[in-house]
Amino acid sequence: MRKTILSVSLLALLAACSNEETAETKTKAEPTNVGEAVTQTDDMSSSGSDQRVTNVYFGDLHIHTKNSFDAYIFNVRNTPDDVYRFAKGETIRHPGDYDISIWGGPLDFVAATDHGAYMGILPAMHDPDHPLSKVELAQGMFGTDPELVTAAFGKMGGSVRSGEPYPEIYDRELIDSTWQSAIETADRHYEPGKLTTFAAYEYTAVTTQQREDNSFIGGNLHRNVIFENSAPDRLFATLDSVNPEDLWDWMDTQRASGNDVIAIPHNSNVSDGEMFDLKTFNGDPLTKEYALQRLRNEPIVEMTQVKGTSETHPSLSPNDEWADFEIYEYLLSSPVKSKVQGSYTREALANGLNIEREVGINPFKFGQIGASDTHVAGGAFDEKDYWSKVGILDAFPEVRGSVPPDGKKSWEGVELPIHADLWFSAWSASGLAAVWAPENTREAIFDAMRRKETYATSGPRHKVRFFGGTEYDASWVERADMGIAAYDNGVPMGGTLGRTDKAPGFLVWALRDPLSAPLQRVQIVKVWHEGGKAREALYDVACSDGLTPDPSTHLCPDNGASVNLEDCSISDDKGAPELKAYWSDPDFDSSQSSAYYVRVLENPTCRWSTWDALRAGTPPNPKLKLTLQERAWTSPIWYNPK
Repeated sequence: MRKTILSVSLLALLAACSNEETAETKTKAEPTNVGEAVTQTDDMSSSGSDQRVTNVYFGDLHIHTKNSFDAYIFNVRNTPDDVYRFAKGETIRHPGDYDISIWGGPLDFVAATDHGAYMGILPAMHDPDHPLSKVELAQGMFGTDPELVTAAFGKMGGSVRSGEPYPEIYDRELIDSTWQSAIETADRHYEPGKLTTFAAYEYTAVTTQQREDNSFIGGNLHRNVIFENSAPDRLFATLDSVNPEDLWDWMDTQRASGNDVIAIPHNSNVSDGEMFDLKTFNGDPLTKEYALQRLRNEPIVEMTQVKGTSETHPSLSPNDEWADFEIYEYLLSSPVKSKVQGSYTREALANGLNIEREVGINPFKFGQIGASDTHVAGGAFDEKDYWSKVGILDAFPEVRGSVPPDGKKSWEGVELPIHADLWFSAWSASGLAAVWAPENTREAIFDAMRRKETYATSGPRHKVRFFGGTEYDASWVERADMGIAAYDNGVPMGGTLGRTDKAPGFLVWALRDPLSAPLQRVQIVKVWHEGGKAREALYDVACSDGLTPDPSTHLCPDNGASVNLEDCSISDDKGAPELKAYWSDPDFDSSQSSAYYVRVLENPTCRWSTWDALRAGTPPNPKLKLTLQERAWTSPIWYNPK
């Protein structure tokens, strides 16, 4: 069992907090004009119930098994059952022929999200007793040679990207039966109060880049589609339409028929600027109707995973010294870098405020979570015990670019293949979704995602709270009833504050994961849109080791925490187990829409690639960062003056 030490105030918070605005609070906090009333309806958050005793739950809603074409091709044979066994803390087998088990103890909620396109088709093509094994496309599809499996991936990925199925293998009955089995497996493993499971799959849209070749190269517009309870007999995949807006139409019809569902965009950092584009998929101007539909169907976004972090990019945030965190830039299966603008969540949060000013509704009013995107049924969340993502191609340090190949003990003269040099070595041991909810059930977890009371972590299980309101002051962080009082007098992460002439105040609590490093600082990131541009400001609001922010920069001094690269040991006398603060925006403008979210940073620790090299007795790859600072990011709190 995970153990930790809570301060008296934080115990009160965790034991007596609400995860939902009461009807009274929502009336005080939310404007009530027609446009905003529609937004509340289409956010579809519950209201009017008193659920102030809440808990934090950790989960992963992005996991692949052998039923995904791009897992089976890479020799993954794990099943959806393995996903739930791994989440419960059991050991499963990696395609590299070694055991893996979850770091940090069992998860609280989880979903297997195999690609809807060709779901279950590849295992049938590899079965000599199945008719699909006789088709020409199946010949030479399977093996362990990297060139062979990469070519096979290109064939299947090209069809998924184009939306044009191969008629000879497009067995819709088999896809439907595999989907039904996935639903039944999720239901069988659902244990309310212990492990919440969801029927889910991945919708795998990819931008074409005006390419003529038949490959998977393009921008990532993938979504994970999560059903609350019941799910339909047939899923909607890119072989039905490559336009995500058609997916939303289908989701609306599912919801009308009783199958509540959300979609979670992921890995926007390599969407080539199109995940948060300022026009529709077909290039039309954004409208109020578009914004409402997107908001209704995509309340949260996955902003960290194995393929890097999508918070922001150094070119978008040149004054943020922590912006260069696990940046991954290459389009799917490509040496081409993704366009930066339109690909990161911080910029999108600011742009959404401007869209709201123009059309009346903010389509980018999303909460934030993390996930793994593992293709081996279990995520590698620990830098010390990392097994990467796809299967045999990146199963060992030598093939993922963290250790020199062929037994070499130096990097002199080493030229890595493209997949190790540009892709695998840049991947991350990330991430997890955190949800504040009154209980661990499908209804409670799903409702928390609807109202965006969620946050993301890069792997550790930090506990983080964030409230905004006009009634708080600095004394609130010491109140014994601060949890209940914070809900009754403001809103949690995911909420909206209405117009006020007084600068709102924010309460922040962060508790370290006892299995990870101590905390270094807590920051509030403010975004707004002004002068035709996305704007941002960064404020450190809590510093470890008795330090205080510099009034001129709003940043904490460095606390002196260090990493010994000889053995990856860290400072044991720096950092904090818990940080908490009250903060009021010193630059508040009551007429200006804005959004605020919290970023929590740990002390530095070794990156997974450094751990690999240390164990192998070789120098780390000189192209890679040696250390990182694990972190968490909350969903925003919005200020809306209209």
